[in-house]
Amino acid sequence: MDGNLCILSATGPAVTQNNQLGTTIVGRKDSSSECIYMDYNATTPMDNEVIQTVSEAMQEAWGNPSSSYTPGRKAKELIDWSRENVARMVGGRPEDIIFTSGGTEANNLVFHTAIKYYWDHQHHLAQDSGSVKLGWIAGPLPHIITSNIEHDSVQLVVDNLIKEEKAKATFLSVSKVTGCIEVDDVIAAVRPTTCIVSIMLANNETGLLMPVAEICQRVKALNQQRSKETPRILLHTDAAQAVGKLRVDVQDLGVDYLTIVGHKFYGPRIGALYGKGPGMSSPLYPMFFGGGQERKFRPGTENTPMIAGLGKAAELVVRKLEVYASHMQEVRDYLEEKLLTVFGKDKIHFNSHFKGSDRLPNTCNMSILGPNLQGQKVLLHCRRLLASVGAACHSDKGNRPSHILLNSGIPYEVAENALRLSVGRTTSKKDVDAIIEDLKQAVNEIEVCAAQTG
Repeated sequence: MDGNLCILSATGPAVTQNNQLGTTIVGRKDSSSECIYMDYNATTPMDNEVIQTVSEAMQEAWGNPSSSYTPGRKAKELIDWSRENVARMVGGRPEDIIFTSGGTEANNLVFHTAIKYYWDHQHHLAQDSGSVKLGWIAGPLPHIITSNIEHDSVQLVVDNLIKEEKAKATFLSVSKVTGCIEVDDVIAAVRPTTCIVSIMLANNETGLLMPVAEICQRVKALNQQRSKETPRILLHTDAAQAVGKLRVDVQDLGVDYLTIVGHKFYGPRIGALYGKGPGMSSPLYPMFFGGGQERKFRPGTENTPMIAGLGKAAELVVRKLEVYASHMQEVRDYLEEKLLTVFGKDKIHFNSHFKGSDRLPNTCNMSILGPNLQGQKVLLHCRRLLASVGAACHSDKGNRPSHILLNSGIPYEVAENALRLSVGRTTSKKDVDAIIEDLKQAVNEIEVCAAQTG
């Protein structure tokens, strides 16, 4: 890295000195040119309308939402408004929305609930049979079904539950043909002790859409057949990558819980959990204890400005989703066409192309084939492109290929060359042309250097 600075605007490719993201140092960048951001699956800048809403909330709704005076009432009204917007965005009811610090907390809350629900069910069974004193808690551990391509905030939660001997789990492999979880595999994995099925709605690296609606339909049919001795199987999807890019409707999906992450759709770094009738239709057990906020499911004085920003971001999705999705898909498709034109079909492998599978409209995961063209190396030689080789939460894993790609059947030598290019609402075809030239220059530099030293 030569230390050259690249200044990035929060709202698109245009460069401004007083930008929202600040000065970013990434690889060997040319300070005389504009950087082009194509890592929107990692995070998005806040929309200008969201920033304005957050700012106004800080100035005018600074009071405690539980207070009766004007600043407190304004805060309460903003929170209620945001709850309605978030609910409308995912097809739920306002009372189904619980605000959290982010997607990680929401996912943890779901698994905490599933385990607590399972043991409460076992306790009630023991009470009914009069065997409470016989050690009902020594019964079989609860069983979790998830996939081997989940985000760390699911994967590591389940790993930890296993490590602490609080649960058993089945990590289902995705099909090497479709890149997706097979519904029949989910059903085959169900045990009498299964308490939850958690499958992400869209993968953050490949963009592939999982068959969540079909899974829920089949599991619900199983629930109806289960005896009262077996717990109901709860249904969860982490929809962090899907919300804001495609239509998400909890009624169509049939889930009990759905995770929402604001910074993936131009909102602030805050999240929410949809729970179907929390505490009634679907169990929900708090992880924290304190005041009565969020109906005691998530106590603590509400972060009004960030909640207001999430509400505004949700309102924008409700109003403009079709425009956003159409634009992103048009630019993403143009990007893939240009990659094939410039590098040729023998040098480009699309890691997110699986026959018969749908994907997010903005995501292109691809590898430029060649022995010296590892993804990190290519990015370090790019002067303008800001992208990633995979999920940002795996950035500490060095040059090892993404386990998501390997688990999806992508060969090792292809996966280590992977680049994840995810476009946003402001990405243009002009941006695509520029980063294609950037990639071409980077690949040429690497190959010339390799030839000279070889």
